[in-house]
Amino acid sequence: MEPQRQMKPVGYWLNRTDAALTRYVDGMLAADGLSRLGWQVLNVIEDDPEATDTSVLTVLAANGEAAVLAATVESLVTGGWAARPAPGRLALTDDGRTRFARAAVRAGAFRKEATAGVTDEEYRIAVTVLERIARNAEAAADAAGYAGPGR
Repeated sequence: MEPQRQMKPVGYWLNRTDAALTRYVDGMLAADGLSRLGWQVLNVIEDDPEATDTSVLTVLAANGEAAVLAATVESLVTGGWAARPAPGRLALTDDGRTRFARAAVRAGAFRKEATAGVTDEEYRIAVTVLERIARNAEAAADAAGYAGPGR
């Protein structure tokens, strides 16, 4: 009889998944002068017509430290992806929107590849469970008074 294999904890799979996603997306977007974090910032700007530096930092707080996020925003502005139509505001440039759309095609293809064999229902359940675990862990850390990065 084969011994039962011990299941690795969720943290192991979260870290491994995040590292694999980052490695692939960084490589996929390198020719565009983007990183995964830059891609995430562009998504926030594209999704919110009233995007600001503050909203980007708030939405992506779990994805990077404030200083790294701010530097990423500035690199997107200097790289022509985004502009500041008003102080503190962010918007994609016309060229940035075109380049973003081209990169989105590749990102969509990768998402299909990365989720191959995962049903829509399984994906929804996984995200729902991870969201619950994150909220529980954040509440426990807050209750215990533990500060995290950028807090």
